[in-house]
Amino acid sequence: MGTAGFDYAITRTLDAPVEKVWDAWTDSAVYGKWASAEDVSLDVRPGGAWSSVMVIPGGARVPLTGVYTEVVPNERLVMGMDVPGGGDQVLMTMELAADGDRTKITLSQTFDGAEERDQAEQGSTMLLDGLAGYLATV
Repeated sequence: MGTAGFDYAITRTLDAPVEKVWDAWTDSAVYGKWASAEDVSLDVRPGGAWSSVMVIPGGARVPLTGVYTEVVPNERLVMGMDVPGGGDQVLMTMELAADGDRTKITLSQTFDGAEERDQAEQGSTMLLDGLAGYLATV
């Protein structure tokens, strides 16, 4: 996260090993199952593109695209997200750490404004809720 701006970081411990959590974030077929996403394409490598259509509560569909900037398997994933209307990509960092047979996951981002930060934090909380629910079934 940056030294200026509006940051958030959410940390949870998930009941799954790091490898399973990593696969949930990096396998297109699996990601769509827990992230309320359709038309998922993930080219997980530095410079690789990703895209999906998020289906948000109420049924609205939001197309999202971006590029991976850092990939350290089973440890760290940094992805840029294209901002609707142009502008610089917004980076989101996912960090994983083994905790026995469980995984500590942290999602973090920095924004220019509090409103954007609050919306992104809400979205990341929803993602982690979906991920935890999915992992409990596999």
